[in-house]
Amino acid sequence: MSATFTEEHEQLRATLRRFLADKAPSEAVRRSMESADGHDPVLWRRMAGELGLLGLALPEEYGGFGGGPVELGLVLEELGRALLPSPYFATVALAGQALAVSGDETAKARWLPGIADGSLTGTLALAEENGSWHVEDVRAEAVPDGRGPGDRVSGTKMFVVDGHSADLVLTVARSAAGPRLFAVEGTAPGVTRTRLETLDPTRRLARIDLDGAPALPVGPAAADAAAYLRRVTDLAVVALAAEQAGGAQACLDAAVAYAKVRVQFGRPIGSFQAVKHKCADMLLKVEAARSAAYHALSAAADLPRPGESSESPLSTAAAVAAVCCADAYTHAAKENIQIHGGIGYTWEHDAHLHLKRAKSSEQLLGSPATHRRRLAGLVGITAPEATKGRARGNP
Repeated sequence: MSATFTEEHEQLRATLRRFLADKAPSEAVRRSMESADGHDPVLWRRMAGELGLLGLALPEEYGGFGGGPVELGLVLEELGRALLPSPYFATVALAGQALAVSGDETAKARWLPGIADGSLTGTLALAEENGSWHVEDVRAEAVPDGRGPGDRVSGTKMFVVDGHSADLVLTVARSAAGPRLFAVEGTAPGVTRTRLETLDPTRRLARIDLDGAPALPVGPAAADAAAYLRRVTDLAVVALAAEQAGGAQACLDAAVAYAKVRVQFGRPIGSFQAVKHKCADMLLKVEAARSAAYHALSAAADLPRPGESSESPLSTAAAVAAVCCADAYTHAAKENIQIHGGIGYTWEHDAHLHLKRAKSSEQLLGSPATHRRRLAGLVGITAPEATKGRARGNP
């Protein structure tokens, strides 16, 4: 594995950063998060048409550009820096990656072209009312549809990213042979979607109630789906870590810039030792988080190996990245507010938006404590079974 970036990668980063600075400054972010859609549909179309961001990490044969987790991670890092309200994470990082690695050619041909050109939004529905992100804790049920092909899914899904508006909801449900992934149309009969009131106004979450909703199975059969579903959740965790690393870097940059211009007692506050220490500590955590995220992206870019177990390099790297990036983002967001002082607490400043995103993301796919327990099982410190069901937020 290589955690280095090519010249094309750096060009992608620079181009996207300029685009977001021009089209999605703070004022635009606030307008989007307060709008009925929760994002800017015009900007969404430009991201798809002008930059090709939606198909960047999808296979070429389905309208994508043939990239992978590394390219996707670079995009998410920049979106995290900008705090862009957008269905990109749900559609591409969750639904798109789940379909791309499913090995289900029928499902990929049906839905990936729409994701690539921006005409279809999607998401992944895993967690339920118990708050667990562990596949084995799923209680939603899928039974064969006696009136036609496919299945019928019933149950409640919680904390579904952009689930209130997604066209396609990839739902993890338990069949007679075990958990499996099912595709449910967002507007299908039997689907009730409710937007949740959340801490983070830049990312919308939903509750989805399924009552015999028509569904099509995706990916391996239930008897062989365990490894596939673990890969899907690992890829989601890595994608979120990349986004968190970008947000942490934005907080560090904002704190350092303010410390250089804010004058107190006749000198910039950045010249005071206490502020220097804060910035230095932030830098160490942010650099460690970026290293962990980049390593995890590199591990995710490796092709699946036959018979790969849960103790794969990807699973371990994902757990490490989840812990490091969540801790770094929350720490940097808090310290950014401290360095800004009173203005950092005001609604008009973006510092509080980063803190809300950091705290929300910290729990989204499992808390840092949960990932630490999982990591301990993966490296043999504790038995893997001991990590299951011990706390909410399991990945």
